[in-house]
This record gives sequence, structure tokens and C-alpha cells, in this order.
Amino acid sequence: MGGNERRTVIFDLDGTLADTSGDLIAAANACFDALGQGAPLDPVADALTAFHGGRAMLRLGFERLHGAADEALIDREFPNLLTAYGADIDRHTVIYPGAMEAVGRLHQAGYGVGICTNKPEGLARTLLTRLGILDQFTSLIGADTLPTRKPDPAPFFAAVKGAGGDPAQALLVGDTVTDRDTAKAAGVPCILVGFGPEGPGVARLAPEAMLDHYDALDEVVARLIG
Repeated sequence: MGGNERRTVIFDLDGTLADTSGDLIAAANACFDALGQGAPLDPVADALTAFHGGRAMLRLGFERLHGAADEALIDREFPNLLTAYGADIDRHTVIYPGAMEAVGRLHQAGYGVGICTNKPEGLARTLLTRLGILDQFTSLIGADTLPTRKPDPAPFFAAVKGAGGDPAQALLVGDTVTDRDTAKAAGVPCILVGFGPEGPGVARLAPEAMLDHYDALDEVVARLIG
């Protein structure tokens, strides 16, 4: 098998490899606290909103506090949220059970392994470094690495190429409709995890496979791309 034909597995980050919701919610609450408005977001009940991005968390908080959200205010607070998040990015974040063991097995089996996330690349790199797992991924494409982001397929293709792979023999592991739509746009199989923020409800998106635990990843990947 030539280097340009390497089978490749690309992972989303937030909600797929790691539960980052606690630190994301804490960063949003830090913005509200700085405004003298307390902490309107709950790290458990609002976890799903966290994976829809910083602006979604700010919007929910302002709606909860004031009954409506001012988009100009959200735009103003968004950089503050990113600053707060970057300063304390791994306090509550945990890698999902078996994830890195599964990544190690993929490497041993000869697969290329990379990450394609809608988290800004710098923050993703910082988080992976703090978690001690950056060197386990051959490529890393973030929301701002290219002019477009998921569900546009270009970031996925870049992640595959960066991992030395061939898009015709690649797949995406994710947890949301964004990942499902990215895989569709790229014309590749999609595995969705049933332990992410939405839980088994993501089965409604009809991915090529569902994953209940990373122990089963090898078998599913082998079935989908050989």
C-alpha cells in the first residue's frame, strides 16, 4: 500500500475524543460573572449547548437572564470567552474511556490518524498539549486553519492529507449533525459516538455506524474502510 493510499481515521475533538463541556460552560459563566450577572449556565444541564459553540452559550445565558439576546453583546463577549477558556482549558475536561487506547491501536494497525475540529486551532493544540496527547495525532485542522470549517468538507480533506491518507479510504468519527453533514459532503463514512453530549439520540442522523464505547472502534473501522 503506497503512502498516498493510507487508510485514515479523522476524529472530531469536543464531544468525540473528550468531554470538554465543563470548561466551555465555565468560560461562558466567567463572562457573565465579569458583567455582574452570576453564572446562569449549568455544566450538566447545558452541556449540549456547549458543543454548539461559544456564541450559543452566550446566547442561552443572555436569554435566560434577560429573556432575549443582543447579538452585538454576544460578539463583544465572545473574545472574552475565548480568553477565559484558553486560560483554564483543561480543569474539567476528560478524555472519553478507551479513546486513546483505540487511537494507539489504529496507529499499530497502520492507519493514519488526525483531528478535524471546529475549535480554533490554537485552542485545540493547547488542549491536546495539556492533555498530553497532541503527539498521537498526525494532523490537526481547526475552525480557523482554512477559510472554511465543518460541515464544509475542505477541512476534513486537509486533515486526511496531513495524516498521509487518501480521502477515498478515510472516515470521520464525530458526535453531531455537523460531523454527519461533513462526512456526507466529503462522500465518506461517518461513525457517531453514542456517549457524546446528545447520547444515543444521534442515531437519528443515520450514520454508517454508531459507537457505544471505543473498545469497538477497531472492528467498526475495519468494516467501513478495511
